[in-house]
Amino acid sequence: MNPIEIVPVGKITSTRKVVEDDRWDRETAFIELDPVRFSADALSGLTEFSHVEILFHMDQVDPAKVEAGARHPRNNPAWPKVGIFAQRGKNRPNRIGSTICRVLRVDGRTLYVEGFDAVDGSPVLDIKPWVKEFGPRGSLRQPAWISELMQGYWNG
Repeated sequence: MNPIEIVPVGKITSTRKVVEDDRWDRETAFIELDPVRFSADALSGLTEFSHVEILFHMDQVDPAKVEAGARHPRNNPAWPKVGIFAQRGKNRPNRIGSTICRVLRVDGRTLYVEGFDAVDGSPVLDIKPWVKEFGPRGSLRQPAWISELMQGYWNG
């Protein structure tokens, strides 16, 4: 495969300074767009949406810990060993994270959000409004272990 190059659109400023797995709703966060590339009107109209989907680079994950096969989520042997693409762990091949966050407000080139599970300084790759028509179609299913894993992820 040919490599691709992605230039971040901005960076996250968050009260979460270290990589930890749970209690993300306790953190406050905002995204500052790169002032060289974007004017304030790049965020114009975004407050009309309740949520945004943010793609970010988990640059603080040690590349030596990236997984390419299967593992127990959070190294918990009580949960099944599943492939890296069957979980949302941080040790992903390209260390790309994706989160849907609540939009709080926009101030110039700064987007204030709630529920962003990225640590301070992480590069933001893209911001998209969350549109319900892009949400899942049809019935949903997921294994019980992921519901157990997620119990303290946001509030805990």
